[in-house]
Amino acid sequence: MQCLKCKGRGFCGRDVCPHYLKSQARFRVQHVLDRETFFGTSPAPFVGRVGYPFVNVGILSPAMQVDDAAIYDAPRHWAREDFKIPQIVDLRSSLINSRFTAHVRERDKFLEISQEVGMANKPVEVEIELEKKPVFSTSYDNSLAPMGPNASLKSAKITANPRISHEVDYVVDDSGLKAQEALLYLHKKGHDENFLSKLLSVGTIGIQYQRRLVPTRWSITAVDDFLSREALKEIKTYPQEDNLFFYGNYLGNYYLIMFFSDKWSYELFETYLPKASWNLSTEPAFMTDYEGFNGRKNYAEDCAGGYYACRNAITEEMKERRKQASVLALRFITGEYAAPLGVWVCREATRKAMQSKPIEFQEQKTMIDYVKSLVIRKFGYDIAKILSESKLLREGKEQTKLSRFL
Repeated sequence: MQCLKCKGRGFCGRDVCPHYLKSQARFRVQHVLDRETFFGTSPAPFVGRVGYPFVNVGILSPAMQVDDAAIYDAPRHWAREDFKIPQIVDLRSSLINSRFTAHVRERDKFLEISQEVGMANKPVEVEIELEKKPVFSTSYDNSLAPMGPNASLKSAKITANPRISHEVDYVVDDSGLKAQEALLYLHKKGHDENFLSKLLSVGTIGIQYQRRLVPTRWSITAVDDFLSREALKEIKTYPQEDNLFFYGNYLGNYYLIMFFSDKWSYELFETYLPKASWNLSTEPAFMTDYEGFNGRKNYAEDCAGGYYACRNAITEEMKERRKQASVLALRFITGEYAAPLGVWVCREATRKAMQSKPIEFQEQKTMIDYVKSLVIRKFGYDIAKILSESKLLREGKEQTKLSRFL
């Protein structure tokens, strides 16, 4: 009833109405969904997870020729240019997911096209014929960027030679190169997480007999996890950082990150404030995951992909600073984040925090008191309960350090 009365006027307290977003996207896209055949430029493939090992594989493309199709799948660009939620939803809702079913280890003509799309540095020109006209839909996900309409693929062909870099050609052609080695090599060459996850998902890297399709949501987290673990191998040899506090936000996701002068450990608290996505109650709700110096042995079930995306951005900055620290990260999701847009938001919001000028504190307690006061002023929320449940802070108090004997 509240939605019926509101009609997008913000009675729920959110800055943007998710229902209104869908209506706007439908209005802008509906007119191009009236045909089965179209020429487009595909910026990305998509691999689903339902039915594994038989999965839906999609070729994502606008239903018309556009000047810059790359912008439809460019999380780092969106963050750098400060794209808003309606802009991102509009872009993603315009992508038609022309899909077919494939076994994760099999190869066919359609799959070869999706692999070319995943390997290319620039969007690939394609001609698509669908089984029937696509029906408008938009779906939101905590891990994936929004998805637009989908339809079964009847035929497809590439109409211009894809632009594939020699670095990508090298790792694809090397059938004895492990997937992790390929990812590390390409990352050092300047390819970002979004590109690496696409390459991993279409099964074109790794030892030949081990190559297979990887669902897109899995490949995103796999890349964040791998890159941060690789960075930590070096970071753990660095001297300890000072007590520093970083603060930044993007799309209603606020990150308060505390570096304590200690050896590496990491804990993330994700707090959904009232009216944030997934929390329609009037009370805040939080989840947490933690790792010590030796890392985790199991998946971060509570914070899921956001845990690894945040860790990736933090270790990226630590490697740049050539220091290690014990890190307590607090994420606050507000009503500004009206619709979940994917785990990339966590990575880019954390990056914005890490790029801010940090505040240095002489004492750990002084920094914690400052953060408490900031959260009360900004969100009207007392983080005493969060801090009381922090494994990182508890172990920091209980663990005896060599410095006590010096």
